[in-house]
Amino acid sequence: MNEIILELTEVSPREFFGQQNEHIDLLKKYFPKLKIVARGNKIKAYGDEELLEEFEMRFDLLIQYFLKYNKLDENSIERVLTSSEDDDKSSAKSGETLLHGVSGRLIKAQTANQRRLVDAARKNDMVFVVGPAGTGKTYTSVALAVKALKEKQVRKIILTRPAVEAGENLGFLPGDLKEKLDPYMQPLYDALRDMIPAEKLAHYIETGVIQIAPMAFMRGRTLDNAFVILDEAQNTTHAQMKMFLTRMGKNARFLITGDPGQIDLPRRTISGLKEALLILQNVEGIDVIYLDDKDVIRHKLVKKVIAAYKTIEHHN
Repeated sequence: MNEIILELTEVSPREFFGQQNEHIDLLKKYFPKLKIVARGNKIKAYGDEELLEEFEMRFDLLIQYFLKYNKLDENSIERVLTSSEDDDKSSAKSGETLLHGVSGRLIKAQTANQRRLVDAARKNDMVFVVGPAGTGKTYTSVALAVKALKEKQVRKIILTRPAVEAGENLGFLPGDLKEKLDPYMQPLYDALRDMIPAEKLAHYIETGVIQIAPMAFMRGRTLDNAFVILDEAQNTTHAQMKMFLTRMGKNARFLITGDPGQIDLPRRTISGLKEALLILQNVEGIDVIYLDDKDVIRHKLVKKVIAAYKTIEHHN
């Protein structure tokens, strides 16, 4: 039987192995044909030579990931252990920090598909980002917008969502328009608060450098010198999507995010996002990036919830 011994020199074994060696248990799950033993700062693995080579390569990638992000959890381990060769190449050149956020927080694209989104946004003025909840669609898009503003590539950021909320009509919410819209726009505010200090963010919103508004406010405008994000685009109608896409002015960049699996429109209303993806699929200068459950960066249960729903939806 073949054997390899891998030593941890640059990382803390306690953090790398996880509480009660939970990360080692995950490794054993993905390499059931190997015998894996962790002691001190060493890992021994016994088994078939080809499997040991694969194990060593994946282990090295886990160390690289840990050194880069200073953490390991079930999601990141799963991503590293199941990534394809293309993902690995993309991962190898992934060190780029998009932003230094509040309190020195480093904001990076964390998965291969999120990095594809960053590349696509560099090369195209209009990008559609499609994927389920928790895959970082909105967060990565907002980071790209803030980066463009900081680097003076644009003069303003415009964030918008169609005002359709599951089971809620804005007309029945109490208070003035701002109070009505703020809860609905909360995910956008949350992302911005991670990236821009509170005082500066308040100033940007006050002076219109950052505008957060429902889609109805886009009508009749030409959006020049702006990074524009349409979030929750699956809830646009045909007319709304067409209206939005034709607002694009000079030196504008558009990111359209959405989850076709979470449409809150009335029945028999076609989603503007689904339709646009078909109509625009061959238009040069427009790219589409698909995120999937491998990109989920929320609680590990979110990935399991998505998978469970997917199974039921396939059967129905």
